[in-house]
Amino acid sequence: MEAVVGLMVVLLGRCYGVETYCDGRQNETQCYGALGGTVDVQLMDRASDVHRYQWIKGQRTILNGNKNGIVTDLTDQRYSFTLSNGTFRINNLSRNDGGEYQLELYDSEGKNKKRTLHLTIQAPVGSVLLLSECLSEGQMRASCSSEGGDSPQYSWTLDGHTLTHAELLSGNNETNNITLKQHVSGRLLCSVRNQVNNVSKEETITDCGFIFINCTSSNGTRISQWVFAANNTLCVKPTTHPTTVSATTEGDILYTAAGVLSALICLLVVGVVVCAQMKKKGNKPKAAQNHEEELTYADVRIMQRQRTQPQQKEEVEYGQVRFSARPQQSVAPAPAPATAPAEDCVYAKVCRDR
Repeated sequence: MEAVVGLMVVLLGRCYGVETYCDGRQNETQCYGALGGTVDVQLMDRASDVHRYQWIKGQRTILNGNKNGIVTDLTDQRYSFTLSNGTFRINNLSRNDGGEYQLELYDSEGKNKKRTLHLTIQAPVGSVLLLSECLSEGQMRASCSSEGGDSPQYSWTLDGHTLTHAELLSGNNETNNITLKQHVSGRLLCSVRNQVNNVSKEETITDCGFIFINCTSSNGTRISQWVFAANNTLCVKPTTHPTTVSATTEGDILYTAAGVLSALICLLVVGVVVCAQMKKKGNKPKAAQNHEEELTYADVRIMQRQRTQPQQKEEVEYGQVRFSARPQQSVAPAPAPATAPAEDCVYAKVCRDR
């Protein structure tokens, strides 16, 4: 099983073809190479400037040359050396390529100078998996993992900036599991890296649909907590609103009421006039009473005067009621007195200012 896993890691590194560079011109240099990838180690500026040199790993001499070129062939086909820039390349890196290397430089007098270099081989980070889930009180838990990769290191950003304490409930920017507070949303990015490569994964997150309520329930209990908005039954505000009458509607109602009231007053005036006329008729001589009087016409006019307010002022200018005499249906009607008027007119003027 371990052999299969190791083979998968090697193939993964080869697929990525990760290349690294290391400047080995200083003593005790630490270099890194990707498993299955390539590393370029710069040993010197130009090989032609060095009288003689040797590149050794353990007891094995890998490279032997001078200012005129390579003296002996390289021991492995995976190795190559560029004279112009003094760079030594190792292809298809394996775990065995890691370890301590030593470079020996000789001048024309035979004096030598030694440099030591440490090469570490790491499996590159593969694809990254980012998962998120909502917790019971609206927080969000996020986890980040990668396929393969030696010594992975994690970092988080939200909308391009590093997560802050105001956004983090637990964990930190260097752990693979974090918990975000209820109000956090945006583009969440997790980066996984080691010394040979860096891979990231981004996901757009939204809040978990929770709201914070701070109120007093019907039984007097104080409630301050996060609740799921879709299932909230605590401190729910009424959705119905009392019916209100607009100013325009109210003005129309008052205008209509004023018109009805004016009509009633006019009818009352007509009634008063008719009663007065009837009473006057009762006081006439009997000869005049033998004639039945008939209402000829009634002329009542209502004038409306517009005002700036919704209510209008109505005014009755004059009402004229006329009665004419009509002979009764009898065998021998009595002649009317010569001085009796043919018709009576009564005028009524009613004025109402509101």
